[in-house]
Amino acid sequence: MQELLYSIAAGLVEDKSAIRITEDAPDEEGVIVFHLSVAPDDMGRVIGKQGRIAKALRTIMRAGAAKQDLKVAVTIE
Repeated sequence: MQELLYSIAAGLVEDKSAIRITEDAPDEEGVIVFHLSVAPDDMGRVIGKQGRIAKALRTIMRAGAAKQDLKVAVTIE
């Protein structure tokens, strides 16, 4: 799942070396939280107007996780 998030983020940002993804252990509900951080200049590209790109990114991640019977959440920092 981390590779999927990285490939999506890499397609959106200019500074690919600034992409950092950390993964939390599953919580009591089984949800794995991914923390995505990018360069400050690229933050708008990842979030998008009114958060549309961020919402789409989270939707894609949830769909990919559902195929593996996982629950994921993505936070953008």
